Amino acid sequence: MAPALLLVPAALASFLLAFGTGVEFVRFASLRPLFAGSPEAGGPDAHQGWLAALKDRSVLASLAWDLGLLLLFVGQHSLMATETVKVWTSRCFGVLQRSLYVACTALALQLVMRYWEPVPRGPVLWEARTEPWTTWVPLLCFVLHVISWLLIFSILLVFDYAELMGLKQVYYHVLGLGEPLALKSPRALRLFSHLRHPVCVELLTVLWVVPTLGTDRLLLALLLTLYLGLAHRLDQQDLRYLRAQLQRKLQLLSRPQDGDKAE
Repeated sequence: MAPALLLVPAALASFLLAFGTGVEFVRFASLRPLFAGSPEAGGPDAHQGWLAALKDRSVLASLAWDLGLLLLFVGQHSLMATETVKVWTSRCFGVLQRSLYVACTALALQLVMRYWEPVPRGPVLWEARTEPWTTWVPLLCFVLHVISWLLIFSILLVFDYAELMGLKQVYYHVLGLGEPLALKSPRALRLFSHLRHPVCVELLTVLWVVPTLGTDRLLLALLLTLYLGLAHRLDQQDLRYLRAQLQRKLQLLSRPQDGDKAE
């Protein structure tokens, strides 16, 4: 039992790293562009046109750096999700395979956020510059971001969050219950094989709905939109299963507790 219990701190450390990275991503994707004014800033006169930007080495160097960071994240996230790598990491790390994947994804995303280079002199696709747009556009974006994040957290309740983070695998292993996926229904396994990102639309809203869409934000939104689109392969059968699971969980949440019945 002792060696098995040593797996618990590793799984918890991976979970805490992922949780902290998620909080940081909210700041990076929403709070900074919404509350930092014009992040690619310096005023409207500081922005170049698109043709001029293609000739500016500083702009191109920053975009190339940011593109490299994004490709590093996408490459890690995709490569470690392939069956070949899954089999190898399962053989080497056993029940910690999912925790390793989560930790590596969190570290890759941390690299993107910490070393991301804004492009202050790059062109801007859109920007709210005059009243009343400078007041209402950021407010509307803020409301949509809040709704999107609330939906993201709500959707995670439909899925087995502990299993996604690798905690449930270690918990089942310590108790000798086997692999959690072996207890899933065929419909659930089919859904998981099709759905890499259960919050695709909400994340796209966060990426695109900003008061100022500068060059580096455009690069971030375009590449992640392409990646999310390629990873999103739901069909009608998957949607029906999702709807049934959501209704079941809502019924469980709305069911009166024993104490309420006694009253």
